[in-house]
Amino acid sequence: MSYLQNKVQSFNANLGSVAGKISNKRTVAPSPKPTASPTPFAASDTSKNELKRKRADLPRVPFSQPADTGVGQHIMTQVTYAIEHLKKRDEPQTFAAILEYLSMQTREESYKNALEKILIKHEKVNYQPKREGHPAVFSFRPVHNIRSAESLLRYLQAQHTAQGLSVKELRDGWLDAEDTISKLEAEGKLLVTRNKKDNHARMVWPNDPSLNFEIDEEFKTIWHKIKLPEPAALADELEKEGLTPANKHRITKKPVKTQEKPKRKARAGGKTTNVHMAGVLRDYSHLKK
Repeated sequence: MSYLQNKVQSFNANLGSVAGKISNKRTVAPSPKPTASPTPFAASDTSKNELKRKRADLPRVPFSQPADTGVGQHIMTQVTYAIEHLKKRDEPQTFAAILEYLSMQTREESYKNALEKILIKHEKVNYQPKREGHPAVFSFRPVHNIRSAESLLRYLQAQHTAQGLSVKELRDGWLDAEDTISKLEAEGKLLVTRNKKDNHARMVWPNDPSLNFEIDEEFKTIWHKIKLPEPAALADELEKEGLTPANKHRITKKPVKTQEKPKRKARAGGKTTNVHMAGVLRDYSHLKK
């Protein structure tokens, strides 16, 4: 019995200790409140707003145009600038003056020598080598070496044909060409054709005063008194005078006949089908055309 009593006592002791532990309150630290995470829609809105701000800050540059760096670094770009400068200047320019215009005085000598050689051999540049007491100079070479009213009249009078001169070619080396042409036209020294759209001069010819012929006023009066017949009766009037109107014998095109395609004939001796329905079906082959 002593063994059983010891077991009961140990059980009671354990039961009392467990009950004491359950009765004690445990202090638990409060868990932090979960912060509300941004919804996918809110995140997408914020990202769109940031992209719009970045795009608004960027400079608007047309993608079809190259970036303008201000000064062309390629040597052929400098050649183009130099030729445009010579075109606007009436007097020849030294190479030092061209370098000063291009702001290329501090460039290396190899670059300057290459630029000078290109200008010397260029088809739109006249090069005059260095002479005694005169430096080498460059000038623009136009299509026609005409820069004044006197040179224009002299060139037109020296022509062996009546072919006119293009004003576009004159403007290539003569900036005031159109103003001078208008003055010469008003003085009766030039014959000018103009564009209908903008009234700019297009072609010019010399106006020879010796070809002008005055007609008597009596002859003009007689000429204007002659009445022409009406267009409808003009053909009859010509036939009365023994003349054939040009529009009387017109070539009439014959209508092109389209060949009709022959109709296909029914094949004779074809295989007969539906033999088992011979008493039900009827034969309408005799009605075919």
